[in-house]
Amino acid sequence: MPGRFVYWMNTSLDMRIEYAENEQGGGSWMRIGESLHREFNSRARALSLMVQGRTIYETMEGFWPRARDDASLPDFLREYGQIWTSMPKVLVSRTRASAEHNTRVIHADDAVGALADLRAQTEGDIGVGGATLATALLRAGLLDELLLVIHPTILGAGRPLFDSHDKPLELDLLEQACFDQGVTLHRYAVRKVRA
Repeated sequence: MPGRFVYWMNTSLDMRIEYAENEQGGGSWMRIGESLHREFNSRARALSLMVQGRTIYETMEGFWPRARDDASLPDFLREYGQIWTSMPKVLVSRTRASAEHNTRVIHADDAVGALADLRAQTEGDIGVGGATLATALLRAGLLDELLLVIHPTILGAGRPLFDSHDKPLELDLLEQACFDQGVTLHRYAVRKVRA
């Protein structure tokens, strides 16, 4: 059975993933407490691999390798640093030719075909990070699930969950959960378009 591409993202109630440009998953509007982060850790550990666009990869690369051994951080953050650095990853980039931390690089110009092959050769869930990458997979009919962590904020502006996607997207709810501070998790299957 081929793998499943799962787009995993923190979002506001109005489906914005950043309010200010280059917020990169660190906006003050997010309410990521310990219980939610432990859920992230558990789900990340269960992935077969991660596929990330350059922007999200470089954001992660800038923090998690140091976090894994930083005794001043809580154990759940150090744990995610260990998960991220050891997890097999694919970086999709036009500008980078190499990456560390168990990461191989796919050139962005050939990404969709290469990722389709990767999906066919992988069992289990493949975490997808980055709106540009998720939009390309969605357009190619390769995106299987959304794992949305919804923070109780309406941003009113900012980057949307998908870049330039203007067609209806039908989903089936697979799972939901509640966390501290009103944060909810929703996992959806993407319904495949019938020809």
